[in-house]
Amino acid sequence: MAMMLDESEASDAELIGRAKGGDRGAFGKLLERHYDFVYRAAYRWCGRKADAEDIAQEVCVRLGKAIRDYRGGGAFTTWLYTMTMNAARDMMRKTQRETVKTEAYGVHALISGEAPAENEDPAEALWAAVRQLPDKQRDAVLLVYGEGLSHAAAAEAMAISETTVSWHIHEAKKRLKTLMRSAGEV
Repeated sequence: MAMMLDESEASDAELIGRAKGGDRGAFGKLLERHYDFVYRAAYRWCGRKADAEDIAQEVCVRLGKAIRDYRGGGAFTTWLYTMTMNAARDMMRKTQRETVKTEAYGVHALISGEAPAENEDPAEALWAAVRQLPDKQRDAVLLVYGEGLSHAAAAEAMAISETTVSWHIHEAKKRLKTLMRSAGEV
């Protein structure tokens, strides 16, 4: 006997269609269903809870404006991941403009002894190293290893070929070995 979906459990496609038509309840359910995915991707990208929350909030705002443009050619989560990465990059650019202030505070904290203790978690050290990779390498690693996507799905999210994703992963592994050795982790 075939299982029927509960009416309260509408598919993403149904919710997207209703949200495009202005149904705020459907939009809210769509956000509720995918918020953890957006937050998790943002956190892996930036490594800071507060920044990940800001990025996720920005994605929610952008999604409200962009949902009408969603064409449905690929998976909704792929489109949403791309939107998340764009919001994260925008935040990084904004943060880079404020780097001088941050570095000045860091120097002051080191001098005054207020710097936070180093994190000794090897997994966190690895993700911190991943965040130092060039953009395309970092994105490929986050998609494949952080989100568990296949190389093909990562290629779709990054709008590049699958072989290019594989190359970025290969280069990232080489660079990560170097970064981890210099940090004394390997």
